[in-house]
Amino acid sequence: MKELLTLSFSVGNDLMTTVRLATGGICSLVGIDLDESEDCKVCVTEGLLILRRNGYSTARVVFSQDDGVSVRLVGLDRGGEGEPSVEDDISYALLEALVNELNVEKDGERLCALNFRIGC
Repeated sequence: MKELLTLSFSVGNDLMTTVRLATGGICSLVGIDLDESEDCKVCVTEGLLILRRNGYSTARVVFSQDDGVSVRLVGLDRGGEGEPSVEDDISYALLEALVNELNVEKDGERLCALNFRIGC
């Protein structure tokens, strides 16, 4: 697996567009078609929203090339006691429908990271 880009940032709305643009650029770099690129952007956004709703104020996104694009979303700086919600259920369902593999990492009961792959 070849690491392509790592970003660490606040998960506020102001940087979501920047992360979506970076996601599209990575997908283009590895030759993923437009439909899968759009799916990847949706999945990155939904994953970051899950982290934010679970109390994280910052996140790290790691893009790697591995038979498509592998994405690792890690929650950092858990500032609050975010509550899982019905919106999380919808986000998880969307992720599971669009990605090849979804792995949710927890520390006890607490969500700490999401990993998925899109393409090939």
